[in-house]
Amino acid sequence: MLNLLTSLIHHQAWADATLLTAVQAHPESLRDEQMLKTLHHLVTAQRVILHRFHARPFDKERESQRPEFDQLVQLYRATSEELLAFVANLTETGLERRFDLPALRSQPTIAEGLTQIFMHSQNHRGQCLTRLRENGAKPPTLDYILWAKDRPAPAWPSMPQSAG
Repeated sequence: MLNLLTSLIHHQAWADATLLTAVQAHPESLRDEQMLKTLHHLVTAQRVILHRFHARPFDKERESQRPEFDQLVQLYRATSEELLAFVANLTETGLERRFDLPALRSQPTIAEGLTQIFMHSQNHRGQCLTRLRENGAKPPTLDYILWAKDRPAPAWPSMPQSAG
């Protein structure tokens, strides 16, 4: 199970980076409020569960403030790196550890929490791909099976250098 979850977290990092790169390349999508709202929700949901894995408080008020796109990319990258490190340090036994999810009055296992992250993220990436198409862009293919063939690393969008 741990090998599969590790593979899925690597796919997720690649898929998130690929989606963000596609959005960045399409100016209309960068102005699409629904797109930006969905992208922010997706990474925020990942962060909620990640915080709960570590029993850290989650600052809902601060995290609910939607950042500018370049800051959103940085948030995705930091979240992805933290999730990758978390999974890299897991053991099969660790997958069965339970964590508190107060919003749902639940104590799922780490494996269930990771599965939720993957499935929830996949759903919202699909919505974003639809928005890209509706905005006139050609959305990238983010299928797991295609990623698994060569297992490319995430290529995060490059951010403009600040004038200084």
